[in-house]
Amino acid sequence: MHRWTRLMVLLAAMAAGMPAEAAPPAQTGRSWVEEKCARYSEAWTEAIRRFGTRGLSRDFLDSNAAFLASGCTSGDVCPRSQEELDLANIMVIRAMNAGTASTFPPFRCRR
Repeated sequence: MHRWTRLMVLLAAMAAGMPAEAAPPAQTGRSWVEEKCARYSEAWTEAIRRFGTRGLSRDFLDSNAAFLASGCTSGDVCPRSQEELDLANIMVIRAMNAGTASTFPPFRCRR
């Protein structure tokens, strides 16, 4: 399957679980950073459950775990394989649909 076709299929599958409108942070009793992190964590857990970890490196998974452990305040996650890039793209879209900026997810390669 062509890379973009595969990505679109993955995005469509993820879209089925997306809320129609993101709840404002004041309704949850959490700070906005905590709320964004909770939303990201939920989306990450769902993505791993739906798509599995095939093609995802230990470094990619560990870096994301460190990002979550920091309260989503520090750490970089560098997608290197096609599967990692596909998942990173899905997570950026999920983050944006959850009301966070596209720059919130930790996906960046500094080297």
